[in-house]
Amino acid sequence: AVYYLKLDHVKICNAQRFLPVSAPILTFSTKITYFFHLCLPDAGPPPTAPFDHRIVTPKPHQIATYYTINRDEVLGGGRFGQVYKCLENSSGLTLAAKIIKAKSQKEKEVVRNEIQVMNQLNHANLIQLYAAFESRNDIILVMEYVEGGELFDRIIDENYNLTELDTVLFIRQICEGLQYMHKNYILHLDLKPENILCVSRATNKIKIIDFGLARRYKPREKLRVNFGTPEFLAPEVINYEFVSFPTDMWSLGVITYMLLSGLSPFLGDDDNETLNNILACQWNFEEEEFRDISDEAKDFITRLLVKSKSWRMSATESLRHAWLSDRSLHYRLNLKVKKGICFESLILGLSLVCTGS
Repeated sequence: AVYYLKLDHVKICNAQRFLPVSAPILTFSTKITYFFHLCLPDAGPPPTAPFDHRIVTPKPHQIATYYTINRDEVLGGGRFGQVYKCLENSSGLTLAAKIIKAKSQKEKEVVRNEIQVMNQLNHANLIQLYAAFESRNDIILVMEYVEGGELFDRIIDENYNLTELDTVLFIRQICEGLQYMHKNYILHLDLKPENILCVSRATNKIKIIDFGLARRYKPREKLRVNFGTPEFLAPEVINYEFVSFPTDMWSLGVITYMLLSGLSPFLGDDDNETLNNILACQWNFEEEEFRDISDEAKDFITRLLVKSKSWRMSATESLRHAWLSDRSLHYRLNLKVKKGICFESLILGLSLVCTGS
């Protein structure tokens, strides 16, 4: 069947979209696509880096010759070093400088591995490397700069209302980044909210960062690792068994659980208890925070937090899952958000009337 729109304008989801009377005929499938874009304004990919992808080799020069590092503007940090805002002297381009302490040859090899991995990653959802400088005591990675802060900050911010629809947008982008990495036989192995940056504070666009623990996956060479952040470790890492693409997908399941509820599914009183909880694969949706979460979201998590890695969804399968791909579901989730906003506005209006403001 073909459906006609004869209105001068259509009002949907509290947003006006004006259509001329002579607008093209919209079929049902076209309408669904139209609704989808209204419901998911951030559905597209994030902006690419402001420079072309490049193959970087560490230079033995002093970075100050080419860049000005603002050590008063700390963007982040971790076990390997601090990240600062910096400026390329010749172009004025704003970038980020990650200063990694690397005195021994072993420490330097770890950072060189990170550079080699980033040289192979050319995707909008993966942070891009611009340059690198090596000295006696450290290696500095100059990277694409984004200003939105860590995804982790949005989880813990009581003033930020993280909806299920927001989570769909975040998780889909993480899946797209992982899909690209896995197609190129690269494992991240340290996926967590602190390693996902928001492009800006006004959008839900993200980029995956920190490839310091990433490894090239060679199916014939059985890879084992004994590192990572306890809360996000897959059972096979704890048991020192072979790791592969599903190892990253377990971490994605933990992140999804956290974004939807603000809770960590396996966190114990100490690292030992956390690791035991993971090995027992003990988790559920009984918390109050999951009361209004869709069945599709719960099913998505259930297909990732599986102890046997061979049963976990891949990144490609995750992108096809109804929770990330069903446009009618996204429309319903958006309506739920709109109803919530309208209800809050009504309560606010009534309170103003009652107080005489």
